[in-house]
Amino acid sequence: MFVSESSAPGRGILTPGSTESRHLTLDLRVRLGAGRPVGGSLRDMADDSSDGITQRIARTGEDALGKLAQDLLENPLISGAIARAFEAREKAAQAQEVAMGALNLPSAADLERITRRLRSVSQRLEGIEDAIDGLDERLSGLGAIATLEVRLGHIEEALDALRRQVADLHQALPEAPAPLPREQERLQVTAD
Repeated sequence: MFVSESSAPGRGILTPGSTESRHLTLDLRVRLGAGRPVGGSLRDMADDSSDGITQRIARTGEDALGKLAQDLLENPLISGAIARAFEAREKAAQAQEVAMGALNLPSAADLERITRRLRSVSQRLEGIEDAIDGLDERLSGLGAIATLEVRLGHIEEALDALRRQVADLHQALPEAPAPLPREQERLQVTAD
């Protein structure tokens, strides 16, 4: 790491009462694959800006981290290592699943599949319960119909009793001429 003060005209050590600002350059060399140095500059802390020092430091840190991450991702060695790590993770997951299958233990995928099927069965069971509730309501309505059938039976018995009484009264009456069938009835016409 190298720190140097700028030797440009008008820049240098501040004297009391001068209005010039001091500018420091930070040269941080980090070898990343291609060996490109990462550099930046620091302003004098007495620099009055609209941003607070914490915001400036945060912004500078974010920029540096973003550039470092970008450089790391562009590096074929790093990106290859990340790809190999993901492949290894996938192979380890497959090996774990095979081992758990050999031990007759359920894997996470098996548990997830069983959970989905259990939810499906639960939803179907709720549908069946709703249908049974509907049938129960209809059967209770049929109970009311059964009550109506009992009432109709009582009415029919009462009608039969009335028929018997009318028949008894008919037999008790003196013999009257038998009524003519309707087809033989004639209308009487009167001359007015």
